[in-house]
Amino acid sequence: MTETSAASQQARPLQIDDITVIDNTKLKKAVTAAALGNAMEWFDFGVYGFVAFALGKVFFPDASPAVQTIAALGTFSVPFLVRPLGGVFFGVMGDRFGRQKVLSLTIIIMAISTFCIGLIPSYHTIGLWAPILLLLCKLAQGFSVGGEYTGAAIFVAEYAPDRQRGFLGSWLDFGSIAGFVLGAGMVVLLQTMLSEPTFLDWGWRVPFFVAGPLGLLGLYLRHAAEETPAFTQQLEKMAKEDRDALQERPTVSFREIFSKYRKALLICIGMVLVTNITYYMLLTYMPTYLSRSLGYSEEHGVLIIVVVMIGMLFVQPVVGFASDKIGRKPFLLVGSIGLLLLALPAFKFIGSDNTGLIFLGLLFIAVLLNCLTGVMASTLPALFPTRIRYSALASSFNIAIIVAGLTPTVSAWLVEETGNLMMPAFYLMVAAAIGLITSFFLPETANRPMRGDTPNASSPHEAKALLKQAYEHIEESLADIETEIATMEEKLEALRQRRQRLADRHPHLE
Repeated sequence: MTETSAASQQARPLQIDDITVIDNTKLKKAVTAAALGNAMEWFDFGVYGFVAFALGKVFFPDASPAVQTIAALGTFSVPFLVRPLGGVFFGVMGDRFGRQKVLSLTIIIMAISTFCIGLIPSYHTIGLWAPILLLLCKLAQGFSVGGEYTGAAIFVAEYAPDRQRGFLGSWLDFGSIAGFVLGAGMVVLLQTMLSEPTFLDWGWRVPFFVAGPLGLLGLYLRHAAEETPAFTQQLEKMAKEDRDALQERPTVSFREIFSKYRKALLICIGMVLVTNITYYMLLTYMPTYLSRSLGYSEEHGVLIIVVVMIGMLFVQPVVGFASDKIGRKPFLLVGSIGLLLLALPAFKFIGSDNTGLIFLGLLFIAVLLNCLTGVMASTLPALFPTRIRYSALASSFNIAIIVAGLTPTVSAWLVEETGNLMMPAFYLMVAAAIGLITSFFLPETANRPMRGDTPNASSPHEAKALLKQAYEHIEESLADIETEIATMEEKLEALRQRRQRLADRHPHLE
């Protein structure tokens, strides 16, 4: 869109026809398709974290138990290095060809690569090729996931009515947690039913095979969902302004993104860091921490975390719903401050050898994590305009994920090297400090149209209310601008007077 055409669009008064009334049936399809795909993504990550001890023995049998764990978790972390590449690739595709097409592609790659992990022979069968093939499958996952979460978040956010974006966006991470619960529950069930030798022989493969049918179901739902109204409107606008633009599709300039939207990028990175470091600490590293560092049986540690995650499922949509009423910023603040103050006590409880206190410590972290995940999917897409939303969000999100994805490996290494069981708590406190700083710069996005978009409503009645609200917001903005202009004029007049006083003291100046 050219600057002239953009100005002409802005000059036209906002009317009731400019507000999109979202079809409820299409909205349900969009949320279901996005959440299920995200559940499959985190099903794999959950399974991988919970069977890391088994994978270490299967793929790194000659190493010590501690090194086996670090190596298995390292294989989990390495794919995060390719996520930015996937983010850039799928982000550009999503801004050029649409969100729905890209999400269908990412879920295919994710399902195939996860299924293939279950097919890899052990180290004893094919030697060094076993960990190499495992790494290749994880790299394929990392590449596809680079566009998965951000695309799904954008898909839901662009479909959601403005006054329900927090609640509907929260179901995306509800899918993430549900995927973890399903993966962890399956691991617990298999460990209960099978002896350890049998589990190490073939039992650990079963959860990875489940990714096949899950992927087919997710692909069906995503293929059935329609493109988002915001992206469709973007193409329609460009088609009206320039007939060639429909063939060329929107172009994305990363130079423009990094120069014009630097603040939004940094906010996104900060929010992703605090949220996902906490996520991976609790849901991926914690089973290993409980079994390897604290000496609990794998089944006992996993079972406690499964119970905590089931509780998180109930809290997740409540946080999203509340954020539509009181805003997103308060939850980022509460989550960050809570982690800063309670991370150390929580880990002391976890290491107490008392089941009740262990559960309480995990619950502290889980509820604070809910405060962050409950608003992330609705907050991040609102930071960027439609035409560069996928590219900008995927790029910044996956840059932050490189650091967050190292959480299990770094935590295990720190505990091993220092012998200090509180190192994961200190790690969380650093993440909390980043989240606290980010919260001060985060603009409030609740109940407002996403950046550069027209409002979305759930009904014609709500559309009228949103139009009135939009007019009030314009009036408030104009009043702020008028105040700013008056302040600038006062400063300008003061500068003129100062200049005149200086000129009066010079014999050859007027």
